[in-house]
Amino acid sequence: MENYAVILVIMALMIGVSGLAGKIKIPAPMLLLIVGIIIGFVPAMPEIEINPEIIMLLFLPPLLYDAAFNISFQQFKTNLNTIGTLAIGLVFLTTAGIAVLAYYLIPGMSWPLAFVLGSILSATDAVAAVGVTKGLGLSHKTITILEGESLINDASALVSYRFAVAAVTGIAFVTWKASIEFVMVLGGGFLVGWIIFTALRFTIGFFRKDAMVVNGLILLMPFVTYLIAEHFEVSGVIAVVVLGLGMSKLSRTKFPDHVKEQSRNFWDVIIFLLNGLIFLLIGLEFPIILKKMPQVQVWTFAGYAGVIVLVTLLIRMARVYLQQFNLQRAFQGKRKISEDALFDSRTSFIITWSGMRGIVSLAIALGLPTVINNGEPFPMRNEIIFLSIAVVLLSLLGQGLTLPWVVKKLKL
Repeated sequence: MENYAVILVIMALMIGVSGLAGKIKIPAPMLLLIVGIIIGFVPAMPEIEINPEIIMLLFLPPLLYDAAFNISFQQFKTNLNTIGTLAIGLVFLTTAGIAVLAYYLIPGMSWPLAFVLGSILSATDAVAAVGVTKGLGLSHKTITILEGESLINDASALVSYRFAVAAVTGIAFVTWKASIEFVMVLGGGFLVGWIIFTALRFTIGFFRKDAMVVNGLILLMPFVTYLIAEHFEVSGVIAVVVLGLGMSKLSRTKFPDHVKEQSRNFWDVIIFLLNGLIFLLIGLEFPIILKKMPQVQVWTFAGYAGVIVLVTLLIRMARVYLQQFNLQRAFQGKRKISEDALFDSRTSFIITWSGMRGIVSLAIALGLPTVINNGEPFPMRNEIIFLSIAVVLLSLLGQGLTLPWVVKKLKL
């Protein structure tokens, strides 16, 4: 009974803080983070440790589905070159950059452990991107690039994480095998998503006038899609994104108006609750992780986290501006680049500054195995988890709180 009471208190706190954020003009995710950290240090507050499997299953599928459903398919297609560059190429580049930095900066950090840390922190977060940029008046193009990148890059990060952890536990890394598996994981996720969307399309066509049945199916299928894809060891993230994109296109042409209105109202409430809970839980998790770190190491590793945030920003900035230059050069060279795909330097800076880490990085870190194949403890597990949550907090608070100011100064 006590656990249920804590959950109800957290839910009520989340709703109240979200309402207060709108009144004082602070992004709700940032205020929820701050309140979560403060509440986490209250002695009477019971420790709520995040189960990474629950986070990946309970939060990720509906949030990914909703973001994919609401993204502009035409804008997504137009900016696919940029989205693919950031969601795949930049993820692996960031993984390598963080790994090199960690190996030479942090004592005791081996190359496999450095790549584990790099893969955990390589991807930006869809929830953070949507939550923080909402209401800032950014262009559809900018929002589409940010959301499109963060919808796909989780799959890239999870694949690189899998191979990095395998290297730590003693399994040899083979480049060509890793490349084939990466293609299979992404391609398999796409196939699963498409098959389930096709089946759902016919099922909804049969029940299309029954709003309750249709909305019940739509609520259920992101979870089912994610579980089926993960069962076949392909990307559940890509599968849910494909399902969301397909359903978005289908709803505009096939859904009766009363079904669309009811579905939209229902999903607005679900996403509001899940978004708020995620940021509050991240804040609540920090004091728990902090207690597990030796006090003499806390400020040192907090400094390492600050350096990692700075380096990831610089890597991201370099890659985004290079992409801007490449698109302009390709367009001037009369290659098949739409003028709508081009963007200016101000947009490049916003895309750079909006690249925040979030709940996926935290869930991956908390999911690190406790032991390796020979039964010994996973090396530097607490240090890696502390660095991950510190980077997530610095990224969300530093970039999230300043993003409205940056947008205003750039007059976007």
